[in-house]
Amino acid sequence: MIYLSNIGVQHGSQVVFQDASFQILEGQRIGIVGPNGAGKSTVFRLIVGEQQPDAGELNRVKKAVIGYFSQDVGEMSGRSALDEVKSAVADVIALGEEIRQMEALMAEPMDDDAMAALLERYGDATEAFEHKGGYDLESRAQAVLTGLGIGPDEYLKPVETFSGGWKMRIALAKILTMNPDVLLLDEPTNHLDVESIVWLEQWLTTEYKGALAMTSHDREFMNRVVTSIAEVANRTITLYSGDYEFYLREREIRREQLLASHRRQQEMLAKEEAFIAKFKARVSHAAQVQSRMKKIEKIDRIEIPVEYKPMKFQFDVPPRSGDDVVKFEQLAKTWVDDGGEKSVFGGLSGMVRRGDKIAVVGVNGAGKSTFLKVVAAQTDATAGTVTLGANVHVGYFSQHAMELLRPEKTVFETLYEMMPEASQGSVRSLLGAFLFRGEEGDKKISALSGGEKSRVVLAMLLSRPLNLLVLDEPTNHLDIQSREILLEALKDFEGTVLIVSHDRHFLKSLVTRVFEIDHGHMHVFEGNYQYYLDKTYALCADA
Repeated sequence: MIYLSNIGVQHGSQVVFQDASFQILEGQRIGIVGPNGAGKSTVFRLIVGEQQPDAGELNRVKKAVIGYFSQDVGEMSGRSALDEVKSAVADVIALGEEIRQMEALMAEPMDDDAMAALLERYGDATEAFEHKGGYDLESRAQAVLTGLGIGPDEYLKPVETFSGGWKMRIALAKILTMNPDVLLLDEPTNHLDVESIVWLEQWLTTEYKGALAMTSHDREFMNRVVTSIAEVANRTITLYSGDYEFYLREREIRREQLLASHRRQQEMLAKEEAFIAKFKARVSHAAQVQSRMKKIEKIDRIEIPVEYKPMKFQFDVPPRSGDDVVKFEQLAKTWVDDGGEKSVFGGLSGMVRRGDKIAVVGVNGAGKSTFLKVVAAQTDATAGTVTLGANVHVGYFSQHAMELLRPEKTVFETLYEMMPEASQGSVRSLLGAFLFRGEEGDKKISALSGGEKSRVVLAMLLSRPLNLLVLDEPTNHLDIQSREILLEALKDFEGTVLIVSHDRHFLKSLVTRVFEIDHGHMHVFEGNYQYYLDKTYALCADA
């Protein structure tokens, strides 16, 4: 359906693609991966015509409808959430209006020829309307909005009253409601909670029948949705026929094979060059020397792509806390605003023990973030008590922490201020562990992306002698590699962790207990995240 052949793209002196080829076939499900800046978003922009290649050809099947969801949702105002979603298929709405006008005309007197012509037009229009899903447009838009967490009581809310994250959901709902032939999704799980991610997963695998190409930082989501991986790296695009886990294994196999081929080629070249150097001055060997020189000139040299291996940083052992780290009893929180009082939760009681890695879970709006704020003393409880154990030192992370970074400072200066007694080498090592290598550490905070700022704050947090980490969505904005680095750091961390995250792979690999906040109350699951999923699935099945 979409074919990119020998594409070349250059931004200034940076070569993004050189003789790169890529295709999206009917019904194909492709995950696009690669390091930041390699050109993943460029692939999308080329396909939708926002950017033209400097070389090569791009062909699209005529009349193929392409739906593109990006992180830039643009302005939204003047409509309800439901009308905004339906506006994505304005041609269908216009066709529906034309059908209504023709139905009104049919009630008017006219001669037989005019009526025959009108009926023919009406038949063509209704057939096209049905083909484009016009008859179930309203119900389809409502179902998609509900699946993404915007329920019936919010369908008619003005779209401008929604926050940025909720507007992203509305923008995603618009693209899904289009039900296009080719669906391009750039990080669709950003700003979604677990329930919405699971719904989107199911919609893409059971409801959507077209071709799909997407990027995602959610490893489990990608594994469940895609059937092949396109790696964008080293100025080209390489296809792997399998999910993300297959890609990781196959990439390592291919790299080992490439290294072996490179080794053999280098050994062969060394022998040829040694022969040339030894016999170059001998007239009797002139023909052989010339032959071998021509031979090695024609050989295509195997290049080994640069691969950055994550640096391992040995974090200091945190001070030992008491066995009882946090005790909370009959905890309640009520927010008060212009609309009056809103109870978030009440009667929460429980104990956090030393060494626990606890996931705090619940539907959107259940109060997970508020609970973490109360535990971390970022806000006061309305009722009940929170008691920290002996020698507990708390570190708190939220997306708002990035706003406290000083934009005029460099990454290195920011971290060095947190570690005044550490050597510059130690600070550089910690920055390297969080993917700030070499000159990257000298970037100004003001020039960083959201994901890079998250990495700075997390590095600051893990550089301090803390033994209780309270982390609210630390995986947001982080790419897969950054998430793996954080995951390994937290697995090695000898203290205690309370975490909210919508990354299921992350939670399955880390947590040992689960606190679920449900309808204002807390249920404690004495097992890992998979144990929690199994138990809740069984409860739902029984219900």
